Amino acid sequence: MKIALINENSQAAKNAQIYEILKEEAEKAGHTVDNYGMYAADDETQLTYVKNGLLASILLSSGAADFVVTGCGTGQGAMLACNSFPNVLCGHVTGPLDAYLFGQVNDGNCIAMPFAQGFGWGAEINLRDTFAKLFSEPFGGGYPKERREPEQRNKKILDEVKKVTHKPIMTILKEIDQQFLKETISGAHFAEYFYPNCKDEEIASYLKSL
Repeated sequence: MKIALINENSQAAKNAQIYEILKEEAEKAGHTVDNYGMYAADDETQLTYVKNGLLASILLSSGAADFVVTGCGTGQGAMLACNSFPNVLCGHVTGPLDAYLFGQVNDGNCIAMPFAQGFGWGAEINLRDTFAKLFSEPFGGGYPKERREPEQRNKKILDEVKKVTHKPIMTILKEIDQQFLKETISGAHFAEYFYPNCKDEEIASYLKSL
């Protein structure tokens, strides 16, 4: 999997720490990580958790990423924003048990973590254990294992429901405030990571036109 890390402005100072641990644990499982920032609190591009949701949708809808790790102070805002956009199934993950069950039961493609609430002494241990457990098995394996088939069936139903309840990503890109969209994709390394990995030429062409 290609994993994307996105941090919003309130917790941008922790980006390097989160990226280092995420990269190490993801690579153990055979995955790669692209760090979309923010990289520091004073970055020129300022991402809010709402922009994180839009960016996650762009990355997942285009195939530029297979999975997104994001968050905010509590993780709640980022989760809500991510689930407001199409092709994103985001869970609120605070620790290893959340991570494992989300991957196995819900088979989602994005997690939102609290990077301020509860992020104190030993935070790096929780990060490492959470990412290790998240990537310990292929997603969708079920928990308990005998519940695998009905859980997978419900996931497919949810995917179909989201196709009806969400506008297509191209409609959103054209109708959303264009300055807001430009700011969302103006990160220092966005073009470097996104365009070589994007699998949807329509999305790529439209973003380039901005």
